[in-house]
Amino acid sequence: MNKINPKKILIMKFRNIGDVLLITPLIKNLKLNFPNAIIDVAVNKGCEEMVTLNPNINEVIIYDRAKIKKYSPIKRIIEEIKFAFSIRKNSYDMLINTTEGDRGAQLALLSGAEIKVGYPGGKNIFTKNVFTNYLPKQGFRHTLEMDLDSLREFDLEIKEKKVEIFWSLKDEEIVDKLLNKKDIVIKNFIHIHAVSRWMFKCISDVTMAKIIDFCENELKIKVLLTAAPVSQELDRLNNILSLCKSSPISLAGELTLKQTACLNKKAKIFIGVDTSIMHLSAANNIPVLAFFGPSGTDHWGPWDNDCMESGYTKRNGFQTMGKHRVIAQTRDCQPCGKDGCDGTKISDCLMNLDFEFIKKNINEMVNGY
Repeated sequence: MNKINPKKILIMKFRNIGDVLLITPLIKNLKLNFPNAIIDVAVNKGCEEMVTLNPNINEVIIYDRAKIKKYSPIKRIIEEIKFAFSIRKNSYDMLINTTEGDRGAQLALLSGAEIKVGYPGGKNIFTKNVFTNYLPKQGFRHTLEMDLDSLREFDLEIKEKKVEIFWSLKDEEIVDKLLNKKDIVIKNFIHIHAVSRWMFKCISDVTMAKIIDFCENELKIKVLLTAAPVSQELDRLNNILSLCKSSPISLAGELTLKQTACLNKKAKIFIGVDTSIMHLSAANNIPVLAFFGPSGTDHWGPWDNDCMESGYTKRNGFQTMGKHRVIAQTRDCQPCGKDGCDGTKISDCLMNLDFEFIKKNINEMVNGY
């Protein structure tokens, strides 16, 4: 393998919030291997908080997919070309596209980078063979490991596998003010993010309400709830709250992603479904209890920052990785990757979880037995 020494690197991750957070080990290891290199990151709008303030990143380039999609076809093409040339003018000598898809390949084609790393595939004659170095098929591996394949391609050392999230002092002050206003013992609460933007990832509202009541009434630990400031999530959380017999504190819709991460860092444990907030908690080294249904734990389970190898060896069922635990049923159809059973947005495998087993795991994580 030829030695490389890039001076300016662009990493592209045009996916969702959690996906973007999971590229931070790639960023850190690139910086450790090339300490003098300038590293930029290109992400979809709405995901930038996962990488802003990261000391290893020079610039975060934002692609406003939702805005561009609203344009007429001709206007859309013009805006796509403008975005591509805004990348080209930065004169990157190495570009890494961490996901499959035409957009990354098109940008790589126009980037002018000497080294272009990405996934094979695609039927577009112009982008089919655009990359100079191709990554292996994804397979049944953790997303974090797949993002690190670009390092393996060049025999670069992987020195650590820590997911990182950064926030400002102002975020810290805002969170502390909220906690003090709510009269919470800051060091003794459980953070629960009960719902997901993808409703088919949610457990039943009844079970989630019982979890909240168990934490508050039996374990005697205050529960703090968060949710994104969107009506679908807020309505779902309100229904859960209506089923509760306890009085948890809801901060739903009040916090940015960075402020949610700051809040999470102060929690005893985190409980939730497969969301970006689950990955935030793992990045904060807060023990995670997560519920998985349609998505594969081996691919998306919460990563333990103290580990160098994934502990998730199965596609479903109960699994652990270091301090983190994933509860999932064992079904032949699981994980299916579908939006609920028969397109209902409800996943049967998440509707009838063993509540006694859930309680046992929460108690062990909180009290050590």
